[in-house]
Amino acid sequence: MLHSTERRRALVRLAGLGCLLAAGPLAAQGGGMTPLAGTPAAPPLALPDVDGKPVDLAAYRGRLVLVNFWATWCPPCRREFPSLGRVMKLFKPSELAVLAVNVGEDAETIFSFTGATDVTILLDRDSAAMRRWPVKGLPTTFIVDRQGRLALRAVGGRDFDGAAIVAQMRALLKNT
Repeated sequence: MLHSTERRRALVRLAGLGCLLAAGPLAAQGGGMTPLAGTPAAPPLALPDVDGKPVDLAAYRGRLVLVNFWATWCPPCRREFPSLGRVMKLFKPSELAVLAVNVGEDAETIFSFTGATDVTILLDRDSAAMRRWPVKGLPTTFIVDRQGRLALRAVGGRDFDGAAIVAQMRALLKNT
């Protein structure tokens, strides 16, 4: 059995490999997100934010939630991160929340990359939350609909304030 530190390093390496694999086909994926068959219920997500305050996905029921799994060492994650803040400004707070789930890093490392941001950053220090979600590498992003179901997923970097993704989210707001 791997010790906790060894397991964490192995998970970080695996996520890094996923990050590299996801970076290649970005041009072929286009700018949108992929609908998830059957819109399964979102797995639980209750983590501390960078200030240590507990945040629970269940508290956001009734609005769309963009859940982004990322790390500062992941190049596509770094490129897409500014778009998380920009997309928030295109919707009312009652329509959309953004939760950026950092995998395996400490608050100081995260803050040195993000600085002050309006995006809610959650700390998944041991990758336990990431293992419960259908994450395919970093970055992986989900749109959770108003009923708490996984509606859309994107593997690899995106501009979340791009026209295709904004249109998909507006359609979800109208239909759910």
